Amino acid sequence: MNWKLLLSILVVCACLMSSSYTMLIPFLPVYLINELNASSDNVSMWSGACFAVTFAISAFAAPLWGKLSDRIGKKPMVIRAAFLLSVSYFIGGIVKTPEQMFLMRAFQGFAAGLWPALLVLTSAYVPKNRLGISMGLMQSSMILGQVAGPLLGGLLSNLVGMRNSFFIGSSVLMFITLCAVFIIKEPDTKEEKTKKAKEDSAIKEILSNKNILSLLIVVFLCNFVLLQIQPIVALYVDKLTNHADNAVLITGLILSLGGLAGAIASPLWGRFGQRAGFAKSLVLALTFAGSFMLVQAVPDDVKYFALTQFLVGLGFSGIFPLANSILVTNTRDNNRGQAFGILFSSQMLGGALGPVIGGVMVTLISFKSVYIISGIILLFCAVFLNKRKQKFEKYSQN
Repeated sequence: MNWKLLLSILVVCACLMSSSYTMLIPFLPVYLINELNASSDNVSMWSGACFAVTFAISAFAAPLWGKLSDRIGKKPMVIRAAFLLSVSYFIGGIVKTPEQMFLMRAFQGFAAGLWPALLVLTSAYVPKNRLGISMGLMQSSMILGQVAGPLLGGLLSNLVGMRNSFFIGSSVLMFITLCAVFIIKEPDTKEEKTKKAKEDSAIKEILSNKNILSLLIVVFLCNFVLLQIQPIVALYVDKLTNHADNAVLITGLILSLGGLAGAIASPLWGRFGQRAGFAKSLVLALTFAGSFMLVQAVPDDVKYFALTQFLVGLGFSGIFPLANSILVTNTRDNNRGQAFGILFSSQMLGGALGPVIGGVMVTLISFKSVYIISGIILLFCAVFLNKRKQKFEKYSQN
């Protein structure tokens, strides 16, 4: 299959996947109250539980799906994830109680894995000298979906109601399933199967690779930072605007700025990484994002905060596509599904801990402390990776 055609299809699928998620899940607390009869006293508990259970289960399930990807093929894993996610959204539209929604989200955690499955398929098709830009385009399409999703969700909620929005999300995932079944072709795996027979333990090989272990730590910390900040942005903006009536609108615009910056910069980071080296570029992206994350703690004016949000978005948008590219260049073809599964698991663990730790820090210290510590963590990651960047590049050349 022509790699450019495949990349175009996967970019569209990534955008649809992301928008179908963000047009529903951010409005989960409202759905719990308006449709599932959760009380205002326990909605925070149910909302937190529904968010956390998906991250927790997907963290343990991701390596399993990655192993199956290497064993039975990459295309079947795309079909599996898209179909099961479609089923989960359909169930979300028919649940009646918070308990049932919790179980749906648990099932969704088990079904998850579409994003790493798309990345594995991308890495199997694109030429090595187009890997950086391809990963950047995939990241950019996902960010565009994250920006468009909440807007679509708000519009659909007003037009057709939130229950029907879940059914629309289910239809979108079913469309991705059909694309995978009838359009996408499985890459040639004859050589991979020959190599696979000689492998004693793929997971042991991956985890014994110090480059991969370093990457897992960095990805865990970066997603930890990202998810510990996201839930408090609205509260921080509300404070900066002195509880203005349009604080929610301002928050949406500020978050959109970060997303817009990411959509623009992700392919550029990929192209830069292809030329300068993925590890060196990742160190630069971490330094850029960490520095402006620290600056975000300084301003007491919402306009300056919005500007720094855009600048942080420019840096942060390079982290994950560059990390994905490093993973591809530092793993064998026949182990890559498991490698992406483990990487995704690391991200999910960071995503599960981030909101909890961030909420505790805001409660006990301050909003600014979250941004200061987050910036320090990103700069630590930059220093940590800078010491290993030559080993990353040396492995990829071999």
